[in-house]
Amino acid sequence: MMEAEDRKPGSDEARGAFDPEITSEFAIPRGLAVPRGGGEPETTSEFAVPDGLDTPQQSGEPGGSAFSPPRTYSARDAPSAFTPAEGFPVVSLTKDVPWQDRMRTMLRMPVAERPAPEPPARAEEGGPAVPRVLDLTLRIGELLLAGGEGAEDVEAAMFAVCRSYGLDRCEPTVTFTLLSISYQPSLVEDPVTASRTVRRRGTDYTRLAAVFQLVDDLSDPETHISLEDAYRRLADMRRNRHPYPTWVLTSASGLLAGAASVLVGGDVVVFVAAAIGAMLGDRLAWLCAGRGLPEFYQFLAAAMPPAAIGVALTLGHVDVKASAVITGGLFALLPGRALVAGVQDGLTGFYITAAARLLEVMYLFVGIVVGVLVMLYVGVQLGAHLNPDAALGISKRPLWQIGASMLLSLTFAVLLQQERSTVLAVTLNGGVAWSVYGAMHYTGEISPVASTAVAAGVVGLFGQLLSRYRFVSALPYTTAAIGPLLPGSATYFGLLAIAQNEVDAGLVSLTKAAALAMAIAIGVNLGSEISRLFLRIGSVEKRRAAKRTRGF
Repeated sequence: MMEAEDRKPGSDEARGAFDPEITSEFAIPRGLAVPRGGGEPETTSEFAVPDGLDTPQQSGEPGGSAFSPPRTYSARDAPSAFTPAEGFPVVSLTKDVPWQDRMRTMLRMPVAERPAPEPPARAEEGGPAVPRVLDLTLRIGELLLAGGEGAEDVEAAMFAVCRSYGLDRCEPTVTFTLLSISYQPSLVEDPVTASRTVRRRGTDYTRLAAVFQLVDDLSDPETHISLEDAYRRLADMRRNRHPYPTWVLTSASGLLAGAASVLVGGDVVVFVAAAIGAMLGDRLAWLCAGRGLPEFYQFLAAAMPPAAIGVALTLGHVDVKASAVITGGLFALLPGRALVAGVQDGLTGFYITAAARLLEVMYLFVGIVVGVLVMLYVGVQLGAHLNPDAALGISKRPLWQIGASMLLSLTFAVLLQQERSTVLAVTLNGGVAWSVYGAMHYTGEISPVASTAVAAGVVGLFGQLLSRYRFVSALPYTTAAIGPLLPGSATYFGLLAIAQNEVDAGLVSLTKAAALAMAIAIGVNLGSEISRLFLRIGSVEKRRAAKRTRGF
C-alpha cells in the first residue's frame, strides 16, 4: 500500500514502472527503489568533489579558487616571496665592462630577469630586419666557432650581436657543427628561428681578433653600425689573406720542432734534424690537404718524416739523441688548441660540443700514433736500438730551456696566424710558463702533472688579464703559451715501448701523456676562472653558475 501511494498515476516513475510500451534500457525495473534528494549528484566530472572531502564553504574557510592561499598559509609567518620587496639585483652593464662578461652574465640569467636593452633599437626604416640580423649573427658565430673559440664565448657573441640591434628576446644555441638562434618578438607572436652549419675549420687568430673587434663595436652604444656596414666588414674579414705566407709557416713549424728538441735535451745537430723533419712533414701534410684527404691522414703523413729521421740517425750510429728528434716533431703536431677548447666546453656545461671536440682530438692523436708507430716498427725491424730509458737523462739547462720555450711559443703563435702585436706577449707568457714548470718540477721535485697544471693556470691567468686589457679573445694569449708544456716526450716513449712489444710500459707512458694534457686544459680554464672570480671587472658583481649547481 505504501508503494502504491508513493507511485501516483501521473508521475514519471509510475509511467516507467507500469507502462508496458516503454522498452528502453534506461527504464527503471520493477522492484527497484530509486532514492530521492540526498543521492549521488548528476555531476560525474573528474572535477567533482569526492565523498567525504569538505569543500572550503563546508569547512568555513573562505574562497575556493585555485589562486586562494592554502589553509596552512599565514600572512604573519609568510615565506619569502619569489620576487623580494627590493626587487631583483640590478646588473649594471656599463660601457667599461667587456662585452664578453656582459653577454655571459645575460645568458646565465633567466629570460624574465634580463634587463631591457640599454641602447634603443637601431631601427632602419621602421625597425631591424629580423631575418638579416639573425643571418649576420650566425655568420659571426660561424667564424668564431670555426676559429676554435669556446662554445660559451660564441653564444655570448651571438647574443651581443642580436641585442645590439634590439632583439633582446633571443636564444642562441651552439654545438660542434651547428649554430642556431631563435627570436620571439613577443609572447603572442611566432618565434623566428635560423640555423647554420659549420663545415670548414681554419686557424687564423688574426681573423678571430677582427671578429671580436666587430662584436665589440656593435655592443658599444656610442658606435652606430648599420647592417650593411657590418656585412661589409664581415666580407672584408673573409677576403683578407692570412698574415703570414706559406714559407713562413713551414719555417715556423721547423723552428718549433727544433726548440722542442732542445727542451728535452737536444743539441745543435738534434735541433737541425728535428727542424728538417718537421718541415718535411708540414709539406707532406699540405700535399695531402691539396689532394682532399681528411685531417686524420694529414696528421699521419706529417708524423712520419720526424720519426724516419730519428730512426735513420740511430741506424747510422750518429751520436745524437734520436728520441729528442722524434719528440720535437711531435710537439709541432699535438692538437693542444682543440684539447683546451674541448675541456673548456665541458667545464662550462656544453657537453655535446666538448664530447665532439675531444673525439676530434682523439682521432688526430690516433693519426699521429699510427704515423710514428709505422716508422718505429720499421726501425726496430731494421735493427735500430732505440732506448726508452733516454727520457730519464734530460739535462737541466735552465737558460737554454727558457730560451727554447720562448722560441717555441713564438713559432706556435706564427702557426696560429696571430696578429704581430700579440706575438711578443704570448712569447713572454710561454717563457713564464716554462719557468714555473721548471722551478716546480726540476728544482722542487714536484710531480710533472701538478707542475704542468700550475704552469697552465699561470698561462690562463695572464692570458685572461691581457685579453681583458685589450677587450679581445683570450685564445691568442693562451694557446701558443701552452706549447712548451705539451706532453711530447711522454707520447713518444709510450709509442716506442709499444713498438718494442712492451705494451704495459707503453700504456703507462701514454696514460701519463693524457694526464698531462688534461692538466694543461684544466689549468688554463682554472686560471681564466680565477681571474673572473677575484677581479671585479667593471660593474658585473657576480657571474652565475653555468646550467646547474651540484647536479640538481
